[in-house]
Amino acid sequence: MSRPARAWQRMLSGRRLDLIDPSPLDIEIEDIAHGLAFVARWNGQTTGEYPYSVAEHSLLVEAVFAALAPRAEPRWRLAALLHDAPEYVIGDMISPVKAAVGPDYAALDARLAAAVHLRFGLPAELPRSVKMQIKRADRISAWLEATRIAGFSEAEADRFFGKPKITDPVTTRLHLRPPSEVKAAFLARHAALMRALAPA
Repeated sequence: MSRPARAWQRMLSGRRLDLIDPSPLDIEIEDIAHGLAFVARWNGQTTGEYPYSVAEHSLLVEAVFAALAPRAEPRWRLAALLHDAPEYVIGDMISPVKAAVGPDYAALDARLAAAVHLRFGLPAELPRSVKMQIKRADRISAWLEATRIAGFSEAEADRFFGKPKITDPVTTRLHLRPPSEVKAAFLARHAALMRALAPA
C-alpha cells in the first residue's frame, strides 16, 4: 500500500499548515515574513547584490496602494501588504508559469489567501473595489521592478503592465536588502497596521 501524499508544510514556528484545507489558526505572521523574505521575484532574474524578494514587493505594493487611495482604511492597507502572502507556502511563479499550471494554482492561492485574511481580521473575500485597487498597485509595482531591476525596456513593460502614473521617488523606491532586513521591515509594517486596526 502506498503512503498518502503529504499535503502540509511544517513552519519554523512549529505550525503544520494543511495546504488543501488551511486553517487560520495555523498561520503566523513570522512564518509569512520569513518565507516571503526568501522568495525571489522574477525567478531571481534581477540586478543587484540581493534577490528582490516578495516581502520587498509587498511593502512596495502597500505603499503604492496608499498613494492611490490615501483615504483607504488600515485594513485595506493590510490587505495590500498581504496580497501575496500565500507565496510563503507556494512560492512565486511568473505569470506565464501560472497560466501553464492552470486553475489549480489559482484555487490553492485563493484558499490560502482566505485563511490569511481571516487570521488577521480581514474578510475571507475582499470587496471587488479593494481587490481592483490592490491589483492596480501590484501592476504599477511590477512595472517599476521590470524597468529598474528586471531588464525590461519601458516600452516592453508598458505593453505587459500598463504605463504607471505614480512617479513619486519616495513611494516608488526599490530596496535590495538582505532577507533578515526585509523580514524585519515587513514585520514592523504589519505590526503598525495591526495597531491602527485595534480599537481605541
